[in-house]
Amino acid sequence: MRVRFAPAPTGYLHLGGARTALFNWLLAKQHQGKFILRVEDTDIKRSTQESVQVILDSLNWLGITWDEGPYFQSERIHIYKEYIEKLLQENKAYYCYCTPEELKAQRQEALESPDRPAYDGRCQNLSLAQRQEYESGGRKPVVRFQILPGMTTVNDLIRGELTFDNKLLGDFIILKSDGMPTYNFACIIDDALMEITHVIRGEDHISNTPRQILLSQALGFKLPIFAHLPLILGTDKTPLSKRHGDVAIGHYIQEGYLPEALVNYLALLGWSTSDSQQIISGSELVVKFSLERVSKNPAIFDLEKLRWLNGEYIKGLDIDTLTGLCGKYLNKIENRKSKIENRKFKEIVRLFQERMRTLGDFVERARFFFVDTGSLVYEPEAMTLLTKNGVSEIMEQVKTKLSQLSSFTPDSIEMCIRRLAEELRIKAADIIHPLRAALTGSKVSPGIFEVVALLGKKIVTERISKVLKN
Repeated sequence: MRVRFAPAPTGYLHLGGARTALFNWLLAKQHQGKFILRVEDTDIKRSTQESVQVILDSLNWLGITWDEGPYFQSERIHIYKEYIEKLLQENKAYYCYCTPEELKAQRQEALESPDRPAYDGRCQNLSLAQRQEYESGGRKPVVRFQILPGMTTVNDLIRGELTFDNKLLGDFIILKSDGMPTYNFACIIDDALMEITHVIRGEDHISNTPRQILLSQALGFKLPIFAHLPLILGTDKTPLSKRHGDVAIGHYIQEGYLPEALVNYLALLGWSTSDSQQIISGSELVVKFSLERVSKNPAIFDLEKLRWLNGEYIKGLDIDTLTGLCGKYLNKIENRKSKIENRKFKEIVRLFQERMRTLGDFVERARFFFVDTGSLVYEPEAMTLLTKNGVSEIMEQVKTKLSQLSSFTPDSIEMCIRRLAEELRIKAADIIHPLRAALTGSKVSPGIFEVVALLGKKIVTERISKVLKN
């Protein structure tokens, strides 16, 4: 088995492209085959080296490694032109000199006439004199592939047999006026020469497939096996776009998702196990994945499910591994870990492990540990708690009691708070809620006694003093 992933470097690697790469990679690994990476960069106006690097970095982060490549189509133009000449010499292709205005007028006619739905082949039999006249007038030709009447059948592993009427395809362009091959042409040349056995791609390519089959047959190439993956939709059942959440793999790297979790989730977009298993390791995926269980129906991208799944992977990490990941992420985002000793940092991570869905959640929710007292920001709900009648007096007593503790552990702190509540004849919650607001700037945090202990007596005293002054 030889499969390929062939992105166009005109932007980032998006979720749909990553899923296509993953499905191809899984099958190659499962069958001890080869996974080939091919960069389809013939769109010279839109392709950039920056996009190439983003795609390569994203694939590497996901753990999707290639056995061959990356090959670049821009470096293979001479190969495509050889096959263009072959088709021209065999009268299977021809030069077309139609101007954009002429093509627009013809398309309008086609819309009004069901008998001519595609390009009408008017340049098919131009004489040499006519061609020379057009060229002397400054017209640069394209090359069109000549479609013969008949029907073309696609045998798709996922969708079964699909049949297309050739007359609806029209004589399509295979070489543009700038000398660059079109996608459909370069694609089939590369698939043939790279001996691709299975073409696994998104269903948006179904309309390209009959054209590619006809080109392959005209050149005497062996046809690959085709499989078209279902579309990915948002939860509102519309095509996935930025309104459903960012669609770039780079975004999920920046937000602190784990590559193992994202790979797991991508695999479930349009595929499932017989028992609907949700958490599947990479090695399990290689064993269990099959095209037979890929659905024809659109897959639904649910960001909340991805966040849940990522949270499950975080919960399953040993504390040392998670501490290392959080430390790297925090350094990358805020460069603040250096202010906290390693042992204490590990305990902070442990405090949030069950609560975080992403590494970004950790940075956001644990921020109060990494900022100076003067920089701590208070949420409006926290300020409401701190400005209630009698809270200042309570906080003054809390500061005094905590500062007198010789042992500053969660247990000793809890005992101190509960004893103070008894002395003041109030509920412990009447102390805990404003204390949490004073120390974290929020109404929500992990266990307050652990938070107090990890912040340390000095910072706790500073923060209580700060709210008492305001």
